[in-house]
Amino acid sequence: MKKDFKFIDLFAGIGGIRIPFEELGGKCVFSSEWDKFAQATYEANYGEVPNGDITQIHEKDIPKHDLLVAGFPCQAFSQAGLKKGFEDTRGTMFFEIARILDHHKPKAFLLENVKGLRGHDKGKTFATIVGILNELGYQTLESKVLNARDFGLPQNRERIFIVGFLKHVNFQFPEPPMTQTRVGDILDTNIPDKYTISDKMWKSAQRRKAHYREKGFGFGFSLFTKDSKYTSTMSARYYKDGAEIWIDQKGKNPRKITPNEARKLQGFPDGFKIPVSDGQAYKQFGNAVPVSVIRAIAERMIKHI
Repeated sequence: MKKDFKFIDLFAGIGGIRIPFEELGGKCVFSSEWDKFAQATYEANYGEVPNGDITQIHEKDIPKHDLLVAGFPCQAFSQAGLKKGFEDTRGTMFFEIARILDHHKPKAFLLENVKGLRGHDKGKTFATIVGILNELGYQTLESKVLNARDFGLPQNRERIFIVGFLKHVNFQFPEPPMTQTRVGDILDTNIPDKYTISDKMWKSAQRRKAHYREKGFGFGFSLFTKDSKYTSTMSARYYKDGAEIWIDQKGKNPRKITPNEARKLQGFPDGFKIPVSDGQAYKQFGNAVPVSVIRAIAERMIKHI
């Protein structure tokens, strides 16, 4: 099912939310991302440089749109509770979303955040967000934590998604298909030696893991094989040492995943261009959204746009 609609892509990163909505007939009329390396990847894949710092862009200068999509950072609202509506959230990135929603009143929005948003600041942050979205006139509000591993990607990655519509609609989040996953499905062959962990790092990692185990902590590297069902969550800090996801190699030290494997782990399409360094690529994919989860949500949303 394809529909004609216009959408804007805020805190766009490398456009993971954009991809499914374009596939379903949407036209992106505005994008914003301040990181210059993410901008380079975005331009290489979508042919446009996103606008920069959203705090410096007036809402009147943003084109009309039917849908707002954004993966925004989780921040506490120091002023929350002063009952000034969304003005209470000034100084946070959610405020930028709220002021644009207030001015343009798009038919719908999709927001993505870390799973911990629900419990952040003893639940006050999430309650404030929901309260403000209601105040802005969004009558249908649904939120749900979904896991990439339940949508065909071999990664344990839980994220919260918040969907809103101006009208009362019967929106329901997609049921996870629970497709069987396997890490081997995203692994490349003929991996360059530079991705293999050095002897020094490997010994140090094993020492740290043993120390953490003695203390009763679960920290340290995570080792996976091609037959593992899924990896742990890839973070934006993967470029530091990659310790959250290492791949076992017979007769050799483990290795980090490659940027191309990181692409596949997040469900970005074949042919997606990576014009930046490995370090930046890891950061970008670690910050990205799992595309297959967005696709499943988008298919449900466009029926009501």
